[in-house]
Amino acid sequence: MLVRPANVDDLESILAIYNELVATSTAVYATEPATLAERRAWFEARRERGFPVLVAEREGEVVGFSSFGDWRGIWAGYRYTVEHTVHVRADVRGGGIGRALVEALVPAALALRKHVMLGGIDAANLDSIRFHERLGFERVAHFREVGRKFGRWLDLVFMQRCLDGPGAARPD
Repeated sequence: MLVRPANVDDLESILAIYNELVATSTAVYATEPATLAERRAWFEARRERGFPVLVAEREGEVVGFSSFGDWRGIWAGYRYTVEHTVHVRADVRGGGIGRALVEALVPAALALRKHVMLGGIDAANLDSIRFHERLGFERVAHFREVGRKFGRWLDLVFMQRCLDGPGAARPD
């Protein structure tokens, strides 16, 4: 398996992975499938900000993707915090692809002088919560009934990982 920067040619595969999650899970709280134009805009926005979009490739096929972006980016005080996303194609989950994709984000975040990485996870997705705990994330918030999908209320858990150690110095 190869983890590499995504390119425009990967967007159809990224879209397929994303839309499968939209249709079948609460990993994403979107209720309508995304379009290729929307994924392209997302991709370009990430690149313009200098944020990575990575893909995992196995035997020439994209089997997962990860990225991060600003968290509450309208306020400068949050500039050292990012929120990540990681998604793996359904037929290859549980084989280390997600781990490789998240681990590859950490040096990219540190190179951009980020201090904390957050992840928002559906509270019922215990596999994802355990996955993040194994990667050094800890639960820091539980928001009750903040989402709605498939005819039910959804709770959202936020998990965080300090990338360079708690209290690391940052010149402003």
